[in-house]
Amino acid sequence: MLSKQIFHTILFCCFSLFITCFLSSTVEAAVTMPDFSLPSAVDGADVDSKSFEGKTLLVTFFATWCPPCRQEIPTLIQLQNEYGPKGFSVIGLSVDEGGPKVVAQLVEQEKINYPVLMANRKTAKGFGGIAGIPTSFLVNAKGNVVKKYPGFVPHDLLERDIKAILP
Repeated sequence: MLSKQIFHTILFCCFSLFITCFLSSTVEAAVTMPDFSLPSAVDGADVDSKSFEGKTLLVTFFATWCPPCRQEIPTLIQLQNEYGPKGFSVIGLSVDEGGPKVVAQLVEQEKINYPVLMANRKTAKGFGGIAGIPTSFLVNAKGNVVKKYPGFVPHDLLERDIKAILP
């Protein structure tokens, strides 16, 4: 009996967390994506946010040691392949404290096809703060953050939301 009660309690908590995250994922008002210039995890070259002007973006804060972050990578690669030619880009912002070498290894290992940059606190704060990872933000072609996704996001939801705002 006790194990059944624990299972139901855990199931209820997970469901409640999912509903809370789903209902709170929409940003209340359009917020402009913060300007940034961050080093690439691969070659160290600075990448400026202005180079993405006019594109629909999925900006995702992640870390190499985070299992849900790594679980999202195949979806992000697929979205980049499918929608990249249509004015879309994923931007990975690593919060790894181990430095770019660790992140570059992940990029190579997973064959990541989108820009992966080393995030800083200022950029995270500019997006409204990051309480946990992964946390992703959908940005429209005008540069406004239109949706926030705390936690792992299923492929179907991302695809639906991206298609809805592509110009």
